[in-house]
Amino acid sequence: MKLRTLIVIAGASAALTACMPQSPRPMPVAAAPVQATGVEGSWSDPNGIISTFQAGTFTTRTTDTNQMLASGTYVSTSPTLVEINMTSLVRKTQSKVNCALVTQSQLNCTSDAGSQFSLTRHM
Repeated sequence: MKLRTLIVIAGASAALTACMPQSPRPMPVAAAPVQATGVEGSWSDPNGIISTFQAGTFTTRTTDTNQMLASGTYVSTSPTLVEINMTSLVRKTQSKVNCALVTQSQLNCTSDAGSQFSLTRHM
């Protein structure tokens, strides 16, 4: 009879343990989307030309054939200002372009010849 009582108590204990609430598992926290900072990444102009800023290197390419139109280097002179030294492979000329990051998705630029253009962050 003692063995039978022990088995009943063990079964009841197991049943009660199964009914007890478990410690709550922490809910996964959704990661905040990574927001781009500075000019690093790809940008496009109204004609669809893609400019890429990556680790101090600047390139501009066509979207249809991926042909490189210009290349060079860039330096951030402040958190919102960038100076680009580039060579146009089409015109075979060198120029300096100053750009201001007016929002995280818009870059307003002025070349040393005075022409102005805007680039939009390419997602």
